[in-house]
Amino acid sequence: MSAPATDNYITHARGLRSWLFTLDHKRIALLYMMSIGAAFLLGGVMALLVRTELLTPGKTIMTANQYNNVFTLHGAIMIFLFIIPSIPAIFGNFLVPVMLGVKDLAFPRMNLASYYLYIIGALFAVAAIGHGGVDTGWTFYTPYSTTTSANVIAMTLGAFILGMSSIFTGINFIVTIHKFRPPGMTWFKMPLFLWALYATSIIQVVATPVLGITLLLLIAERITGVGFFDPNLGGDPLLFQHFFWFYSHPAVYIMILPGMGIVSEIIPVFSRKPIFGYKAIAYSSVGIALLGFLVWGHHMFVSGQSTLANMIFSFLTYFVAIPSAVKVFNWLATMYKGAISLDTPMLYALAFILLFGIGGLTGVVLGALSANVHLHDTYFVVSHFHYTMMGGTVIALLAGLHYWWPKFFGRMYSEFWGRLVCVIIFIGFNITFFTQFVMGSQGMPRRYYDYISRFTIYHQISTAGAYMLAAGFVVMAVYLAASLVRGRRAPANPWGGATLEWACASPPPHDNFASQPAAPDPYDFTGMEYDANTGEWERR
Repeated sequence: MSAPATDNYITHARGLRSWLFTLDHKRIALLYMMSIGAAFLLGGVMALLVRTELLTPGKTIMTANQYNNVFTLHGAIMIFLFIIPSIPAIFGNFLVPVMLGVKDLAFPRMNLASYYLYIIGALFAVAAIGHGGVDTGWTFYTPYSTTTSANVIAMTLGAFILGMSSIFTGINFIVTIHKFRPPGMTWFKMPLFLWALYATSIIQVVATPVLGITLLLLIAERITGVGFFDPNLGGDPLLFQHFFWFYSHPAVYIMILPGMGIVSEIIPVFSRKPIFGYKAIAYSSVGIALLGFLVWGHHMFVSGQSTLANMIFSFLTYFVAIPSAVKVFNWLATMYKGAISLDTPMLYALAFILLFGIGGLTGVVLGALSANVHLHDTYFVVSHFHYTMMGGTVIALLAGLHYWWPKFFGRMYSEFWGRLVCVIIFIGFNITFFTQFVMGSQGMPRRYYDYISRFTIYHQISTAGAYMLAAGFVVMAVYLAASLVRGRRAPANPWGGATLEWACASPPPHDNFASQPAAPDPYDFTGMEYDANTGEWERR
């Protein structure tokens, strides 16, 4: 069914033009990978600058104004240019058609347009960096963002354009999953990664316009002086917070749901067992997407909203944790009595479960009104956010990167270095952010440039962990790049997966399959045997 190994999507056409104007979903995924990787590098450098400045009280390497600019850019770049688009744009673009056994997404030209909208939005963000910077924090809270002399317009316009890219991607995935499923692939025989992307796409299409309109109102207020959010102009700054978090809390699930989908693919493959509670995991993805729209007010417990509203949002915060807990329980149940193989993707999946579990449980702490009043705007919140987003989304992204790397590029990486770096990143991450739980609970405010001396040791430990974390990513980049040159050729199915992407060659041909195949059970590993001579799993 697959084309010869010499005819794949990378070699099918040559020249820069063939890449810049490609309609091949796999090539667009690689364009996204390079662009989002550059954003991650830039955001990571900003993070190291922040941690280096906080190594000692007072000035270490930058002024207070420079610090405000750097942490704002770190947050904005990591959220809008990296975490939100990363898994859908890279893995979704590459895998959705292959998992469905079709040639491409429903709207290939819209897919290419979404990439160029991403690039245009990123350029506006870079323009903001080069012309005055932005010092509002990544949330752009009013009324400061309507009055500061920083280049808020360019940054928020960039975020608006990035939102358009996100909407295009979401529409494409929804239509493709609805209309292009192969014979035999009913809704409940669909890979759980597709369920996660489907739920994510619903959030992208429904919630992103709210952020877009909010940012346009912010721009209009700065340009025309019409009062929307500035109380001096008759506006209400809390209105901005309501609009912003109505999008941004669902956006948390735009970030985490695709990561959960990746983990749902990896756990059964490396446990050699069918996924436990398939329908519960599928329904929980949709449940998270829907409930995520109802909890935005827990970001505003200390904003002056009514006691009744606080109680309702606190209850809903506890309630939205249930679908996530369903997933974690089913992953653990899948591993129970399984033949677990601790290859690199599985190690990252296990790290995800632990780190996301910590992030989720501390979210329950912050959902309690009495605890939230004390912990609001402290480093406890920073740590919770990073355990959820980096310990969750980024670790899941690394799991997916190592799982599908042979399929993307047709080369195997070093398992030794993969496992070692996973351990380094896990330890470095916990040193960096668990320390912040402690100093946050003791009252260290977030975003502060200076602090009293009793917090010095915590900041120094956290900074040391950040450099260890960065070292892990550098080594990862080296061994993955080396695999493209010296790595052994990857077989079609190196892990023993049962979903359709493992039925075509590695890397896939230009058209993926000669004709759309019938769908197998994505989690049926009956008869799968490993051939040590070829390094490939085959169904006997």
